[in-house]
Amino acid sequence: MKNTVILGALTIAGLSAGAAAAGTLDDVKARGKLNCGVTTGLVGFAAPDANGEWKGFDVAVCRAVAAAVLGDGSAVEFVPTTGKTRFTALASGEIDVLARNTTWTFSRDVDLKFEFTGVNYYDGQGFMVPKELGVSSAKELDGATVCIQTGTTTELNLADFFRSNNISYEPVPIETNAEAQQQYLAGACDVYTTDASGLAATRATFESPADHVLLPEIISKEPLGPLVRHGDNEWGDVVRWTLNALITAEELGVTSANLAEMAGGTNNPEINRLLGTEGTLGEMLGLSADWGKDALSVGGNYGEVFADNIGEATPIGLARGLNAQWTEGGLLYSPPFR
Repeated sequence: MKNTVILGALTIAGLSAGAAAAGTLDDVKARGKLNCGVTTGLVGFAAPDANGEWKGFDVAVCRAVAAAVLGDGSAVEFVPTTGKTRFTALASGEIDVLARNTTWTFSRDVDLKFEFTGVNYYDGQGFMVPKELGVSSAKELDGATVCIQTGTTTELNLADFFRSNNISYEPVPIETNAEAQQQYLAGACDVYTTDASGLAATRATFESPADHVLLPEIISKEPLGPLVRHGDNEWGDVVRWTLNALITAEELGVTSANLAEMAGGTNNPEINRLLGTEGTLGEMLGLSADWGKDALSVGGNYGEVFADNIGEATPIGLARGLNAQWTEGGLLYSPPFR
């Protein structure tokens, strides 16, 4: 088993090095389209709507990158990936960036040779149970059957939590959120565990969301963010600073409503550098001067993207919490545009 794991890691690392050498930024420009890896379907984060158009919080990151590079937020091919297939898809070059509720960990960054370009959602693993189960704490789940996505940090965290609390569980392996939802609602498992945001998104799709409870325990740190391949620093910079542009725009008060006006020039030098009316940041990235404006023109700043897709006014109903700006007591903090 150890040999298999090592060989698997070496294979992904080898694929990653080969794909990165090609120069992803040039490839995307030549292709005229961004290939973005997303989940197979998680409402609010990444899922096709009734017309087959992909929508969601992670989807918005993909569209912002496409707009920054190509000037067109619709120039994206969305590639659904599972917990098992996502890393191979990125390492092989099938996708240019992975924006799929993926946790930044040491081994994924170092051993699998990927580069996380920032955090777009600070999360933690939680538990959902039917209200009729009468459970108020995850520590009461001794002997429970648990639906768990394979190939995820969730799987490892679950084992750690039950072992440290000296309780047992029976795993019910699943590969996609849709499968987990089906199995959970059918009673094949007592509990569904994944990132708390994912549980909220899943519960929002139920016919009777109030019949299901999110338990109070958060058992892990899950910093979620987009990632690219090691060794392609130019492309990593593009994805990183596109995400930073969304975050900084909110901090500086640049919104969908005032974007056009502010793009004409302001008395704030950082806003001017962000929107390309001052300085040469676009040139440094190998992009047009107004790449930041283009990125923001798709779905607005970070706060707007959050509110529109997963915020408190949506069926998912997530509060900003840790994902508030640093000026509001949260963890969102972008390096300066200078």
